[in-house]
Amino acid sequence: MRSIGEMGRDSGLGVSALRFYDRAGVLVPAWVDPVTGYRWYAPEQLGEARLLARLRRSGMPLADIRLVLAGWAGGDTGLVPRLLDGHLRRLERGLAEAREELSTVRALLGHKETSMTTATAPARLTVPGDGLAAALDAVRYAAGGDPELPVLCGIHFDIEGDALHLVATDRYRMAVARTSATTTGTGGGRVQVTVPVPLADAMRALLSDDAPAVLTVDGDGVELETRGGRVAGQSLGEDFPDYRRLTRLPEGRRLALDVPALRRALGAQETEVCVLVLADEVTVGDEDGAGGRVGDRVGDRVGVNPAFLLDALAAGEELLLEYIGPKAPLVLLRPDVEDVFSLLMPVSLEP
Repeated sequence: MRSIGEMGRDSGLGVSALRFYDRAGVLVPAWVDPVTGYRWYAPEQLGEARLLARLRRSGMPLADIRLVLAGWAGGDTGLVPRLLDGHLRRLERGLAEAREELSTVRALLGHKETSMTTATAPARLTVPGDGLAAALDAVRYAAGGDPELPVLCGIHFDIEGDALHLVATDRYRMAVARTSATTTGTGGGRVQVTVPVPLADAMRALLSDDAPAVLTVDGDGVELETRGGRVAGQSLGEDFPDYRRLTRLPEGRRLALDVPALRRALGAQETEVCVLVLADEVTVGDEDGAGGRVGDRVGDRVGVNPAFLLDALAAGEELLLEYIGPKAPLVLLRPDVEDVFSLLMPVSLEP
């Protein structure tokens, strides 16, 4: 007999997926301990679980997965191939339709002028060193690393008026921080530049105190000078997404976070997805979403990547979580600092 953890490791299905398929009646354990509730699987169920994992990765609907597994178990050699062929045809039709729609989008993008303002003269920005250091620290964790999306492999500097906003995102999370600044040479306009992560890290290494730092943007060139030294390099040559549009979200329910307790609970997680239970307080539930009951009320359940949430919790010891809905980004705010926040995309709790 295999425990649920062993079954998950050997089959390629996560523990949370095995729990889901048990509740859905698709892959039911051979035995469940009536005292502990632990699930145990018979040796012959491993092949079925591996087949289920492959069907899941192919995107087959749950109703068809049921029939395939039933046919597999019953030795039906006719039904299963027809189901596989039907699913493949649906995927091919979907891909053809997606190609057509994306071709239309590419054509539309080709005719759309960029909204980014390009400075005609070098822009110089004087900013407190400790303020820029804090802003870099607040967003650095969210920078992407996907070579297919190089523009996200950097930190975006948005200079407008007396404010400098720093933004980073890897699509699954976004961090935004603001610091005050004094600008010259922008003509009152907005200047945006995306700094590669290695260059941003080199900038951060120069910022050790509150002494002013001077940032210069000249076309694609970026330079930071402090009394401790100077670093310069080239910006990323692609337009960064309109982060202001991405952060325009409806107001949600705000909950104070017990940051130390959440860090301890998240640090003990061994899965890629954990469940947050949002009631009068925010707690980490088990993979079935247990926990979080306050009186007669059960909190909302939302799946998160525990490692990503831990990164966001590094922003401070006093944080608020704004919950908009199960499919909307979670917003983590610092109540003591304006314009410093993180967005974290929820993770589906169903396979």
